[in-house]
Amino acid sequence: MTAGITCMVCGHSGFRPLFAATDRLYGATEREFQLVACEGCGLMRLAPQPVPEELTLYYPRNYWYAPDATLAARLEESYRRLVLRDHVRFVSRALVECGETGPLLDVGCGGALLPRMLRERGFPAMGLDSSPEAAAIAWNTNGVPVVCGDLEHAPLRSGLCAAISMFHVLEHLYNPRAYLESARELLRPNGRLIVQVPNAASWQFQLLGPRWNGVDVPRHLTDFRARDLEALLSAAGFEVLRRKYFSWRDNPAGLASSLAPALDPMARRVRGLRETPLGKLLRDLVYFALLVGAVPFTLLEAACHAGSTIMIEARKKP
Repeated sequence: MTAGITCMVCGHSGFRPLFAATDRLYGATEREFQLVACEGCGLMRLAPQPVPEELTLYYPRNYWYAPDATLAARLEESYRRLVLRDHVRFVSRALVECGETGPLLDVGCGGALLPRMLRERGFPAMGLDSSPEAAAIAWNTNGVPVVCGDLEHAPLRSGLCAAISMFHVLEHLYNPRAYLESARELLRPNGRLIVQVPNAASWQFQLLGPRWNGVDVPRHLTDFRARDLEALLSAAGFEVLRRKYFSWRDNPAGLASSLAPALDPMARRVRGLRETPLGKLLRDLVYFALLVGAVPFTLLEAACHAGSTIMIEARKKP
């Protein structure tokens, strides 16, 4: 199963099996996938990984959030803005402290709400996404310029960007280091890289294992711990400046979705479930109660540097 593969962090070629898991969130496939850990450093990954043609089948066409004119959609948009504020603050501080001119490039921007919120605060920001549907939402709904493609072949000049952000991108990639090296080329001399991934050293993973939402089989090809991510950043020519283990958008919601994936609003939308208005409201209320109940635990694990996400600000090594 793991013959011929090497660890992207330490180069070791030995892997031990951990557990089998399937797509609990979106139900895009009933196939089980094996997670393995490097015998050298412990980095976790799928083995074997789906080939690109297969992997695209596990991303539903309505995977991207597109708000409409309904009251429920407006309320959801307000909530998304609220929980994204700590991401915006983290990125804004990096942009101010780096002292560079130029835009922020949000890689894997989806509908580009984050770049829009940064632009509303006076920071130039643009997006990049591999999905034409997501790029169209970004342009038409949020008014954010978006390049459709991948970072390794983006038609952008070297040294263009004051900052590059990658929120929940690296775990989806076959070659995360290549993306980091491409980001280094696009950054200005004192530019900043902001990355966030699920934290496989979190208490949530230790407690829930294959039921943890951060595994997200089969879309997550690699499951990073903070030390794995920092080693990869160092190998790509970056030094770490700041770390953050809590996200209002991701940590409580991740625990709620781990415990009750059938109640996750995005999963219900992607699965195309037929819901009466009353049924939808009741499910939303139960999910929200779970989310609120998850806050104390997720704050505690983050305070112990074991939060379910890790957000890092880095810059180029001198």
